[in-house]
Amino acid sequence: MSWSDFEKIDMRVGTIVKVNDFPKARNPAYQLEIDFGILGIKKSSAQITALYKKEDLMDKQIIAVVNFPKKQIATFMSECLVMGVYGDNNDIVLLNPERKVVNGSKIG
Repeated sequence: MSWSDFEKIDMRVGTIVKVNDFPKARNPAYQLEIDFGILGIKKSSAQITALYKKEDLMDKQIIAVVNFPKKQIATFMSECLVMGVYGDNNDIVLLNPERKVVNGSKIG
C-alpha cells in the first residue's frame, strides 16, 4: 500500500446517538446511528455486543471509516465501518478519541 492509498481512507470521529438490537444479523450485533457533524448521521452494524451494553454506547465517541460503499447486512444498510481492535476471544474493543472532539473531525 502506498501513502496515497492510505490518504484515500476517510476516518472520522462520530458520536453514537441511537443503538438497536440486530436480531437478523448472522453474528450478534447492534445497529448504530452515528452523528458525524457536517457529514450527517450514518448507520452502521457493529459486532460489539460481547463488551458493550446498549446504554453504555449512547453518546460515546468512536472512530469510523466513512467513505466505503454502503454494505447490505441482512435487512440493514451499513453506511460506515466502526473501527476497533480485536481483544481477548476476538471481541472488538472500540477505537475512540482520548478526549471529546467535534463530530466529523478527520483522523490524520
